[in-house]
Amino acid sequence: MKVLELLTRHVAVIRRNEPLLVAVRRMREEHVGALVVVDERAGRQIAVGILTDRDIVVGVFAKDVEHVSKLDVGDVMISDLVTATEDEDIAVVLRRMRKFGVRRVPVVDGASGELRGIVTVDDALVGLADELATVASLASRQREREPARRPA
Repeated sequence: MKVLELLTRHVAVIRRNEPLLVAVRRMREEHVGALVVVDERAGRQIAVGILTDRDIVVGVFAKDVEHVSKLDVGDVMISDLVTATEDEDIAVVLRRMRKFGVRRVPVVDGASGELRGIVTVDDALVGLADELATVASLASRQREREPARRPA
């Protein structure tokens, strides 16, 4: 199964120079736990980082709440970005996610880095569950059809 089959095209994004409090509000409005941080280059959104709710809680609020209003997204985001491309096999991407301990991976164009979507562990679980359901129905369908193909 390819990433293209599972990715979500609508991605909640933010720029690195926006205030962290704007990011928190955007997460709430979009009902997401992460924002992909993008730079605008030649009219394209280039993924340069990710900001998760966990980054905010563990990296900011657990340390020093007093200065949070002065922070920008770039102060907290993870810039060591783990990405995938649309044509990659989801099994390969899941292994990469496990290796780096991430649950969300921006999907980018391999050549330009332009943001194409996002794939999450939840997306993979739904896709794999669908595949398993297909296999299970094949097995039961075979049992149903067997008597008709080979009468006693």
